[in-house]
Amino acid sequence: MQWLFREDRAAQSLLNKLIRSNLVDTTNQVEVLQRDPTSPLYSVKSFEELRLKPQLLQGVYAMGFNRPSKIQENALPMMLAEPPQNLIAQSQSGTGKTAAFVLAMLSRVEPGNKYPQCLCLSPTYELALQTGKVIEQMGNFYPELKLAYAVRGNKLERGQKISEQIVIGTPGTVLDWCSKLKFIDPKKIKVFVLDEADVMIATQGHQDQSIRIQRMLPRDCQMLLFSATFEDSVWKFAQKVVPDPNIIKLKREEETLDTIKQYYVLCSNRDEKFRALCNIYGAITIAQAMIFCHTRKTAGWLAAELSREGHQVALLSGEMMVEQRAAVIERFREGKEKVLVTTNVCARGIDVEQVSVVINFDLPVDKDGNPDNETYLHRIGRTGRFGKRGLAINMVDSKHSMNILNRIQEHFNKKINKLDTDDLDEIEKINN
Repeated sequence: MQWLFREDRAAQSLLNKLIRSNLVDTTNQVEVLQRDPTSPLYSVKSFEELRLKPQLLQGVYAMGFNRPSKIQENALPMMLAEPPQNLIAQSQSGTGKTAAFVLAMLSRVEPGNKYPQCLCLSPTYELALQTGKVIEQMGNFYPELKLAYAVRGNKLERGQKISEQIVIGTPGTVLDWCSKLKFIDPKKIKVFVLDEADVMIATQGHQDQSIRIQRMLPRDCQMLLFSATFEDSVWKFAQKVVPDPNIIKLKREEETLDTIKQYYVLCSNRDEKFRALCNIYGAITIAQAMIFCHTRKTAGWLAAELSREGHQVALLSGEMMVEQRAAVIERFREGKEKVLVTTNVCARGIDVEQVSVVINFDLPVDKDGNPDNETYLHRIGRTGRFGKRGLAINMVDSKHSMNILNRIQEHFNKKINKLDTDDLDEIEKINN
């Protein structure tokens, strides 16, 4: 179970990197907790203020960054300060944090010294490659800077020393390169980055390996840790790895159901749910809709049945490769398919602005069969964004699922009305 959870989180993170064409304009407030509250707090509005080396500034602009993102405004002055400061930062996908820590690494490297000076840990090979791409792009005007990947399968001769200044890899391989194989001298590392800490600690062994690597590093090594979430386990881990940190947190914007109309449809079995869906379908396809199912099997069946009825649907399923999922989301985002059928796992964190209808073909429940209120909020919360009116329709097919729905109503203190024919006219109005 632990492994599946990690695979899911790592895949989700990779998926977000693949489908983001630009930075997310976050409205979340950034909260900064300084290690030394008496020192002045700097934030920058332009990259010029950071006094970067010219070839780095060139790299930043070549990547299409015109001005710092919200997290970069606060994080970069801390990361680039002299003497170096440690940082624990919370940041979601698409906020520009990879570019921020890459900039910090590239700023500290002495290109003339042909040995590893910066070390970056990623939870998986694929995520390491994504970060590597950013390093290569940003360091494009710095030809003497070289990058090595410490990942499984990258075999080096025993006794060999690495001449690349930046090493990026997964914890197990990096630990071997630092201790057993001695390819890297950890005492010469100036910057240590631990990315995606929440994904990292969900993997057996990664947490211990990361801590063991950190203990080999010199006292004055700059430690930077990033995580999208900060539940207690992540927080404890972060504090073990990063001494005396500055902390940047995103204050979460409260998701609200105020702009969303919620209905339920009473059915007696799966086929009846399908017929009800087809009746609603005419009204919903004007805009884009997402339909959530509990299992891959149901999602596959539903997508096939809808296609057989002549509807254009896209299916997002867990057994797809991440790249395939990214392609499906891209098509949906471009409006090539109006309806996306998906399971929970796949849809976490996906933002498609034009979704105005969400249908819960199956209500969200946790592994014990209790209502999963947070998932319900995330699922339907994506329809009422940006001040638009949204619509959620819940399919109920048993006493048990009616009970789940009642408990969801109680939790959010919001009444969910039964859908009747008059409401369908209302739906068309919402979608137009």
